[in-house]
Amino acid sequence: MKIGKRLQHIEAMVTTGYTHIWDCCCDHGLLGASLLSRLAAPFIHFVDIVPELMVELEIRLRRFYPAMASQSSASASPSPALSAWQVHCIDVASLPLSRHDGKQLVIIAGVGGDLMVQLVSAIHGANPDADIDFLLCPVHHQFTLRQQLIRLNFHLQQERLLEENRRFYELLLVSTRIDDMKDQSRVSAVGEQIWQAHSPEQADTASRYLSKTLGHYQRVQRGRETDVQHIIEAYRAVTVQQRY
Repeated sequence: MKIGKRLQHIEAMVTTGYTHIWDCCCDHGLLGASLLSRLAAPFIHFVDIVPELMVELEIRLRRFYPAMASQSSASASPSPALSAWQVHCIDVASLPLSRHDGKQLVIIAGVGGDLMVQLVSAIHGANPDADIDFLLCPVHHQFTLRQQLIRLNFHLQQERLLEENRRFYELLLVSTRIDDMKDQSRVSAVGEQIWQAHSPEQADTASRYLSKTLGHYQRVQRGRETDVQHIIEAYRAVTVQQRY
């Protein structure tokens, strides 16, 4: 199953070392299926709250990945040549992470930053000591999400900026706990790595995204319904750095 540019970038940011990967708000399951095909982890979980979608998805998974059919990850280990999959029709905020051992990755994409703040906060609150990474791609309210990640003391592993179908997306891979990795740092309120361009194309994307973001908050400020001057000043301090 072919996936678009945004899902390709998310999929590429999934590294090895996870025992369980949770594809949340998975819709038709394209991202999770791609991870399943490359055996990204021993267990791939598909999560969405829409029953009709989950029924259709399970039918497709049983058709295309029959040898990987659902099994209880609490009591079984898949073959090294396979990944097991499970479909969960539940609220993402109530992921049963505590039932599973090993390092876990929670992917949440395709929802707004406000909702993502609620989901991440609920998951972290229910599993404060668990070894969890979050791979997040909000469709808007990125500043709001980053503020909450800072409050939760999350650490940044990687962030990317991309454009697909004239829309910009920030991708953030963050961790609930710090380890000995030297490339981990605190989450920035406006981003750091996304403004470091390694090609003329990246510089153009970053410059247009910065201009669009500033324009958005300036319009909000002129409306005088919300004071966002501190956000405007934060983005005005950003410089797109050319590293090529």
